[in-house]
Amino acid sequence: MIELKNPSQIAVMRKAGKIVADTLQLMRENVRPGITTGELDRIAEEYIRKCGAVPAFKGYNGFPSSLCTSVNEQVVHGFPGLRTLKSGDIISIDCGAVFDGYVGDAAITLPVGEISEELQLLLRVTEESLMMGIPQAIKGNRLQDISHAVQTHVEAHGLSVVRDYVGHGIGRAMHEDPQIPNYGKPGRGPRLEIGMVLAIEPMVNLGTYEVKVLSDHWTVVTKDGKASAHFEHTVAITENGPEILTRS
Repeated sequence: MIELKNPSQIAVMRKAGKIVADTLQLMRENVRPGITTGELDRIAEEYIRKCGAVPAFKGYNGFPSSLCTSVNEQVVHGFPGLRTLKSGDIISIDCGAVFDGYVGDAAITLPVGEISEELQLLLRVTEESLMMGIPQAIKGNRLQDISHAVQTHVEAHGLSVVRDYVGHGIGRAMHEDPQIPNYGKPGRGPRLEIGMVLAIEPMVNLGTYEVKVLSDHWTVVTKDGKASAHFEHTVAITENGPEILTRS
């Protein structure tokens, strides 16, 4: 069942989203060669709590940290820890915060120092695909109009869309109906309505779309070992069109 949010609920989610957006801005300022993923997690958690919010991921189904930090071939759900970033890496940072009972959720992928042209393309196209999908989140469209817009842009550049992990509805819970695949045919899926709030999150690989989960039961990596990128926004469907809630 898809829960519709009223304007007052969306107003609270806007506050949660801004905390997430500002946390990710802190990540942009701190990602550099030599920093550990654990240090990034510490900075993020400290800021989220300073804002009067709670990290949404910490303790979620046993996840131990406030961020997901996924480096290079890691797609999603990587653990922060002792890993030291080096020039040429890319790092996907997924962040969630709960404020006054509602969740904000967003992700970015950042370069560490100088990265290859191939990786620059991966980051650019993944973020562009998110921004192609968001305008489809309007009243009267179908859910897979979003999916199709993402997939079309990604595949036009010779990249592949992860199929095993998808976007989702969001509100009081981090994961609500509906699931939002990043691939599909237009004109299919539930009709979009005012009050839906969606976490739209393309995960895009340089090589195959196939992935596997490591022995920690969390970290998802590409099967061929090639790099992956991830961008996400929490988006409300309003009378005035889609509103990105996870924006500073």
